[in-house]
Amino acid sequence: MPPQRTQISCPRCRQPILAQVEQLFDITADPGAKHRLLGGVSNFANCPQCGYHGALATPIVYHDADKELLLTFFPGELNVPVNEQEKLFGPLINQVVNRLSPEKRKAYLLRPQSFLTHQSLIERILGADGITPAMIQAQQQRVSLIERLLAASSAEARKEIIQQEARLLDAEFFSMFGRLMEGAAASGQEQVAQQMNALQTQLMAESEYGRQLQSQVNEIQEAVKSLQAAGEGLTREKLLNMLIEAPNEARLSALVSLTRPGLDYQFFQSLSERLETKTGDERNKLEALREKLLDITRQIDQRVEAEYKRAGETLNALLAAPDIQKATLARVNEISEIFVQVLDRALQEATQKKDEAQLKKLEQIVAVLQKVSAPPKEYELLEKLLDAADEKALQKMLEERAQDVTPEFSSFVGGVLAQTEGRASEILTKEEAEVIQKLETIYRAVLKFCMKKSMK
Repeated sequence: MPPQRTQISCPRCRQPILAQVEQLFDITADPGAKHRLLGGVSNFANCPQCGYHGALATPIVYHDADKELLLTFFPGELNVPVNEQEKLFGPLINQVVNRLSPEKRKAYLLRPQSFLTHQSLIERILGADGITPAMIQAQQQRVSLIERLLAASSAEARKEIIQQEARLLDAEFFSMFGRLMEGAAASGQEQVAQQMNALQTQLMAESEYGRQLQSQVNEIQEAVKSLQAAGEGLTREKLLNMLIEAPNEARLSALVSLTRPGLDYQFFQSLSERLETKTGDERNKLEALREKLLDITRQIDQRVEAEYKRAGETLNALLAAPDIQKATLARVNEISEIFVQVLDRALQEATQKKDEAQLKKLEQIVAVLQKVSAPPKEYELLEKLLDAADEKALQKMLEERAQDVTPEFSSFVGGVLAQTEGRASEILTKEEAEVIQKLETIYRAVLKFCMKKSMK
């Protein structure tokens, strides 16, 4: 289970902020810890006051029993003597050892490898996964580019960076960017996730690969419009006509992915019958279309089959875990719509068989998923504060909900308010301007209220 966010001082302005600080990354006990370390989710600071975004100087112990890795890193800037470092690492390593069964306690645990830099630690971890130094360098270049883009002071500055680093803005970059954005959202770093979402919009518009992705999205939207226009009157014959008239392969692929169940034996039989009535170029065109459709549907079916297999394996692993709730939280980023379908099917089977033990396990997974998918309580409180008639009513609400008005809530409100800064150049409606003004009032009131609470 990821650690709770704690209050620290911003490395730049020294104001109190919330950050996810983690020293022990034991992926044998918590598989999600590896993602938090490599994805920059833990031990990173994001200050809403001064805009600082960067790594925190944090000692780290990393353990992977399968690869027999026990690694340590102590930031040199902390200026801590080696003997004091060992005193800090000792209890963390003891936790690692105590979690292992006796037969898994091997010699590598007696010889932890220490690293002088955070980068060398990451390279060792990735190297154990078969990632070469060249691949690591390429990945680091993309990570550094993301950091530069997030730290850029304006959209114009970001545009210049995008133009300069066009070669790095490829499929791998966008895939990495998406994973990091999902990781930020999953770990509660809402301000960072929102900032990355805005950056993604600019990347899609101003990079070559981004425009290609956007074109694919547009084709999907056009395909959806075509299908919506057909409505309930969509038949296999009408669908075939749509596919024949598709202006490009991107639209064809989009239509097939959206209507895959309709491309069944009867559909292809209709296509073959029509093909038999044609000659020359028309026949050749339909034959080529049939081959494309068979290829696209085969690829879709293979991907879906692989996803169902992965979902089944994930479910089995969760059910076999000693702590199902903890294991589900650790792998919550792997939960997909297909996993939910597999979970529903397992629930139905357990209910039909009256397997109470299995039902109890499955219900633990359901409970965790319901909890993590629920909107944060901060949203509910902020909505109530926005409804306050005036500052007097606002103050009364804060006093009534004093236990919920915490530094974390203050940071949340600050993050929501920060989103409005990027809209300064837009023409806002009267209602939008009023909401922004209310947010500013609420943020000041919450900060003041928190300060008073801390002084009591």
